[in-house]
Amino acid sequence: MLTVKLKRNIVSLVFLLVGAMGATAAGAQSLGTPTEKPILTVSGKISTTNKDNTAQFDRAMLEAIGMETIETTTPWYTGAVKFEGVSLDKLMKHIGASGERAVFVALNDYSSEIPVEDFAKHNVILALKRNGEYMPVRDKGPLFVIYPFDSKPELKNQTFYGRSVWQVAKIVVK
Repeated sequence: MLTVKLKRNIVSLVFLLVGAMGATAAGAQSLGTPTEKPILTVSGKISTTNKDNTAQFDRAMLEAIGMETIETTTPWYTGAVKFEGVSLDKLMKHIGASGERAVFVALNDYSSEIPVEDFAKHNVILALKRNGEYMPVRDKGPLFVIYPFDSKPELKNQTFYGRSVWQVAKIVVK
């Protein structure tokens, strides 16, 4: 037979555990649900999801993470271009990404694997806008991986140009 003191300790422990679980659940990041058609699906080594073990985003959800601007020259356009989008470093943190590499897959199934460390090291964005306008699918939209090519001479080479996937639809974190 349990003593009264032991029963109290067990009850206290149960309340502590239930409280801790509630605090963890309350502190967990919530992605919400897209209200428009999703334009990005992220899967793989992520801890925060909103549909079938993936994180799906519509345009407004991506913009809500916070927009950043990069003005840079690229091999695809004449002169400097202003790109606006979400920091890939912030996006990865937002979904609890734990992988070392991310595969970006375009609408036409073209893909490129990018080291996750690039995102913070080079301030890479997933651009939604070019020169203030949303990018249409017919012109590299809706999402385009952009490095700040003009910020460091080493970024102006085929390795980083090849990582700049346009028409991004999916990201798989590995």
